[in-house]
Amino acid sequence: MSDIQDLTELLVQFRDERDWGQFHDSKNLALALSIEAAELNELYLWKKESESEKIDKIRLKEELADVFAYALMLAEKNNLSVAEIVKEKIVKNGKKYPVEKSKGSSKKYKED
Repeated sequence: MSDIQDLTELLVQFRDERDWGQFHDSKNLALALSIEAAELNELYLWKKESESEKIDKIRLKEELADVFAYALMLAEKNNLSVAEIVKEKIVKNGKKYPVEKSKGSSKKYKED
């Protein structure tokens, strides 16, 4: 079993022990994911670029854990394999951002 599957099973067990599955529809999981991502962004809000690498690592870990947890739960709710969908997206992005056009550049794929 993979780490992703193990984590998902732990999250499902945690959820089920508390009878929270009733609240974990796709809409609410997506909203929770977005809210947690906003809390992650808040760690960087109003910081200078030089300060952005010096944020509280404990808070960073906590917010990232929340983001990952809700993403895993949303994937599980929709019977999606995280490993498969990420690999598919890497292939798609590889076509969208070929090395010869993208290497060392931050431009969007449609920008010249």
